[in-house]
Amino acid sequence: MLTGKVALVTGAARGIGKAIALKLASQGAVVIVNYAGSKEKAEAVVAQIREASGEAVAMQCDVSDYSACEALSKAVLEQFGRLDILVNNAGITRDGLLMRMSEADYDAVLDTNLKGAFNMIRHFSRSFLKQRSGRIINISSVSGVMGNAGQANYSASKAGLIGLTKSVARELAGRGVCVNAVAPGFIATDMTEAMAESAKEGLEKLIPFGHMGKPEDVAEAVAFLAGDASAYITGQVICVDGGMAI
Repeated sequence: MLTGKVALVTGAARGIGKAIALKLASQGAVVIVNYAGSKEKAEAVVAQIREASGEAVAMQCDVSDYSACEALSKAVLEQFGRLDILVNNAGITRDGLLMRMSEADYDAVLDTNLKGAFNMIRHFSRSFLKQRSGRIINISSVSGVMGNAGQANYSASKAGLIGLTKSVARELAGRGVCVNAVAPGFIATDMTEAMAESAKEGLEKLIPFGHMGKPEDVAEAVAFLAGDASAYITGQVICVDGGMAI
């Protein structure tokens, strides 16, 4: 259980981030539901947590903005006094073949998916070191492990997250801070719902299990890494992908 722990989940207004926020709250953590644009959706997640007798607040921050992340870290530490669990989940896609990909689309994905995680870790690292405890969990992707045509920017950002995870794990291990990554495969979310049925069937053929995962599958792995049972695990990547990366 995570009773008494304070957790921050970036990009928690929907999809995988929402599932993670709900799971951590169900285990007793006070959850900060971070969002960039949709206050209404974030507040709905907070309401859902509170209806289940959990504790949560919504806090706005565009993780790609270094100064905004600094302001968020100060607000979190001022309000709660500590942060025990940081889940860097916020991410965007701007898919397209490399030869047609614009510089703006490449930069936007790297700024949110990779630099966003750096920004958050950078501003909370001092607090984690002072506490001599903490969990940082970065949400990578099977695309960062295997690569994926049409996702050069996204795959690069998610592969970069794995390198960031391992480097930060080495830096913070001496103070008892565990830093790990979870790499989801194809997960059924709002984005995949919009795909054509034929496209979804094609993707499912690539998965040894033969079907997409659920956001809750990823949330379970995050909850494990956030808890005491994973206290001797750091610098690792757990693929939640139905076997895609085998």
